Amino acid sequence: SFTVASGSVFCLLGANGAGKTTTIKLFLGFLSPTSGSAEVDGLNPQHDPLAVRRRLLYIPETVALYDELTGIENLDYFARLAGVEDRAPARLLECLQAAGLAPDAVGRRVGHYSKGMRQKVGIALALVKEAKALLLDEPTSGLDPLMEAVFQDCVAELAAQGRTVLLSSHILDQVERICDRVTIIRCGRTVQSGTLGELRHLTRTTVSAGTSRPVDGLRDRQGVHDVVVDDGRVTFDVDSDHLDDVMVHLAAFGITSLTCHPPTLEELFLRHYGDEL
Repeated sequence: SFTVASGSVFCLLGANGAGKTTTIKLFLGFLSPTSGSAEVDGLNPQHDPLAVRRRLLYIPETVALYDELTGIENLDYFARLAGVEDRAPARLLECLQAAGLAPDAVGRRVGHYSKGMRQKVGIALALVKEAKALLLDEPTSGLDPLMEAVFQDCVAELAAQGRTVLLSSHILDQVERICDRVTIIRCGRTVQSGTLGELRHLTRTTVSAGTSRPVDGLRDRQGVHDVVVDDGRVTFDVDSDHLDDVMVHLAAFGITSLTCHPPTLEELFLRHYGDEL
């Protein structure tokens, strides 16, 4: 169970087969739940499918466009299907450029587009349609790093406009850069959920310190793990709840240098999927 707040970027994070696409299809009304329910803006996708889809824009892993039409012609066609009244060429062009499509590509046939350029047409449709929410299913899979960065900027801009974004992904660094909240799912069930800050409290921080005197008693401190002493430097992991106490203990030995790095989303992810690797 989870709730996506209006104007936020929410990520379903999980390995392939975890249930991310199935969840999105439930919101779209493509599947009916065997138990429980899905709701979009107070509406049930099974009872009011058209009303729900008018509020949503779905961008799959590969956006299907008509290869013989240009980018702006595709946008006009799908905007017409979506019931958009204002399809003035100037507005369509503005939305395509806002989605990051280069001006010289707007009038080219889509058959010559890269995958990233096709995804941008999908984002442009979200801008034209003024959809309340976007459902993005592995949207950057297969994109080169530059295209991925542009796509992430577009998502951030949509969220800044108050649009709601539900993103499915297994790309950890992408999630850390753009998502407000994360739900990690495995076999169709939630295993962790919260903001990145909240989830990081569940993992350990790595500390490496140089001290003027040899550190004693660190292994006996509560919450400390994997202590390694090498050439006057001590490195260890510490549970977030005990970080303050451990640092006070460490300071008694004269800290000369100190580096700490917070746990990554990858470390949390591996806690639930590491046995499969």
